[in-house]
Amino acid sequence: MRTRIDPDSGATISAVFLCVVLAIGFLDPACAFALAALTQLIVSVQSSYRWQSTLVNLAGSATPDALAAWAVGSLGLSTTGVAFPFVLAAAGAAVMLVNVLFVDFEINLLDGLPQRLPRLDGNYVGVMALNIALAAALAAVYASTDLAAITFALLIVLAFSYMMRLVAIARARTREYANLSWGVLSSLIRTLDERDHRAARHCAAVARFSRDIAERAGMSEREQELAHTAGLLHDIGRFALSDRVLEPQGALTEDDWRVVRLHPGIGADLLQDIGVYGPVAEIVLSHHERIDGRGYPNGIAGDAIPPIARIVAVAEVYDTLTAPDTYREQMTSFEALTELRRVAGKQLDEPYVEILAELLAGQGTDYRHADDADYDLELDIERRINEAAAG
Repeated sequence: MRTRIDPDSGATISAVFLCVVLAIGFLDPACAFALAALTQLIVSVQSSYRWQSTLVNLAGSATPDALAAWAVGSLGLSTTGVAFPFVLAAAGAAVMLVNVLFVDFEINLLDGLPQRLPRLDGNYVGVMALNIALAAALAAVYASTDLAAITFALLIVLAFSYMMRLVAIARARTREYANLSWGVLSSLIRTLDERDHRAARHCAAVARFSRDIAERAGMSEREQELAHTAGLLHDIGRFALSDRVLEPQGALTEDDWRVVRLHPGIGADLLQDIGVYGPVAEIVLSHHERIDGRGYPNGIAGDAIPPIARIVAVAEVYDTLTAPDTYREQMTSFEALTELRRVAGKQLDEPYVEILAELLAGQGTDYRHADDADYDLELDIERRINEAAAG
């Protein structure tokens, strides 16, 4: 039983409902009312319901339970008969329907909301049907066995119900944490974009190119998603750089370059601290490494560089060379590919350079230059939060 129907709340096996249905079948109306009222009071205290909601729950739950117990008892059925579990299932369904309609109506009235029929999606109906079937099955067990057997069965159900509640709480907390984490990360990128107006568009373009290269390379869906996420976040460490380094008016000094070389490590540490899964941080750390070992921050070479970091490096260099908002002179797609091939095997991984060339050959100019890359669209934060919660 609940204060208001919420199909999105993750409804599961309800121990309270099972006990109430058993009371309808095996207790008199007064005892069924008392049991339902007691459980509703306990739930109200635990959930800190307002007193009006508690009264609504008592009226919408305890009273229908007592009436259902009277109706079942008046039929004079044997509790060991074949028809009894089906009658009890029908009574449970009726009680649940009355509870949903009455409670929703009264809460809307209390809150001053317009009256409307509650929305029952397929998942909610399925879970409620499972509750009803399980209650009827327990009633049949109780009617044909001793008290020890039904006690054991109820303990199993209660344990399962408790574990499912823990899972639901954990998922809710995971969703909240994912919401916070991605909110912080996207805010940092937007802050960086305020200081360097190419940042968000560049990250979105690199994410798109990286995912497509990973797909063409035959990587799994998880690896493609990893490439996309790393592309979005690869430059997040740059928010710690000074404005003079972000918007150079002339050649950078050696001290400036030492600061620039810190940003992959800063970004990786930030991602690990916030809790974005480890492989993304590793890719961000390594996306400026070179095949010949002359990159930064760790000077690793060849296959020691994570494959997706090599993909992100190709995507970043291509977008930097072709974008109109870069600090370099803009190149055409053909000129940029010529440059990528020139440094392939030294700075960039040659197979991924060729995969990008294949992709570009089959795409229009808009894709090749990624001028319209949209950070919010690529981020798709709601999907990421839902996936983290379901994970």
